[in-house]
Amino acid sequence: MTAETAGDHLVSELLWVHKLLRADLATLRTIAADIAAGAPGAHVTTALTELRASSPLWGLRINCLRYCRFVHMHHGAEDAMLFPRLRATNPALGPTVDRLEADHRKVSDLLDRVEELADELETGADPGHRAELVTALGELSTHLLAHLDFEEESITPTLRRWTTGLW
Repeated sequence: MTAETAGDHLVSELLWVHKLLRADLATLRTIAADIAAGAPGAHVTTALTELRASSPLWGLRINCLRYCRFVHMHHGAEDAMLFPRLRATNPALGPTVDRLEADHRKVSDLLDRVEELADELETGADPGHRAELVTALGELSTHLLAHLDFEEESITPTLRRWTTGLW
């Protein structure tokens, strides 16, 4: 592997994962619109089951049942392996990595809220949870898409200079 291809490989992998996350977010936005329109809980459950069955991300995670867990795992790996190396390689990225880590915490909170509200939706306990879930999905989508864009724009140049992978 040449000096260019190791970094290019990391960028390609990052962009591939982000592309999958964006595709699943588009599906979740459709589900949120269905919830807002009053779709029955069974319809929402079916849509989520179809997402699990058809999404490449969900397929990769056979033993995990929620999209949220994949995002948690992806961000955890970045926090533990990618970000420390970015700081060491390019100290000028310190404030950028700080922002990315803060984004991860915000996304984590939003993912937890979406899971909680989705679980409550299945029980049909409180009709107000529908609106809260739609709002939470919208916030998650907006924040996560902005995070992915910022991450790609800010760290790709440094990744491309790496001569070895993360492991």
